[in-house]
Amino acid sequence: MSLIRETIVGLRMTLILWVLTALIYPFFMLGVGLIFPYQANGSLIKNAQGQVVGSALIGQPFASERYFWSRPSTTNYSTGEAAKQTGISGASNLAPSNPDLVKRIQSEVSRLNQANIKPTADLVYTSGSSLDPHISEESARTQIQRVAKARGLDTNQVEILISKYVDGRFLGIFGESGVNTLKLNLALDALQTGK
Repeated sequence: MSLIRETIVGLRMTLILWVLTALIYPFFMLGVGLIFPYQANGSLIKNAQGQVVGSALIGQPFASERYFWSRPSTTNYSTGEAAKQTGISGASNLAPSNPDLVKRIQSEVSRLNQANIKPTADLVYTSGSSLDPHISEESARTQIQRVAKARGLDTNQVEILISKYVDGRFLGIFGESGVNTLKLNLALDALQTGK
């Protein structure tokens, strides 16, 4: 009798878990995706022409003097055929004593010094995922002179633009505030085209 009772309990539990994981959870996630379509589709950002240029959640490299530079990354941002081989994120896992890491950091500091930009931690070091799209407000402000000069803008215009694109702490208490470089750079382009 005990074996039959335990079999029935096991079948009930299997049925309950199946309903939870195969029906309720997928439909719940579908509902969340319908309520928040922007987030469900990868938080994609479009330019003024309506073309997708990136995600608000993934950092991109910027090398032009006309743009705010983002954090360095160990991720390969290749395009075309080579893009199929990328998709790996994460830090380089190089120890602080590793000569390759020291060389990369010294190179980054030299590049920033040549551009008259104060080397801040987030302009020199990669983030843990190597995909962080934000830089600190301080790092953005150190680049105002360079960007304003390259674009022929007043430094006050650029500073006001930075203030508009500061993302605050998550729920007001977690993490630090930062500036999303992709959003800021697209706003710079829109400012110059008058859109």
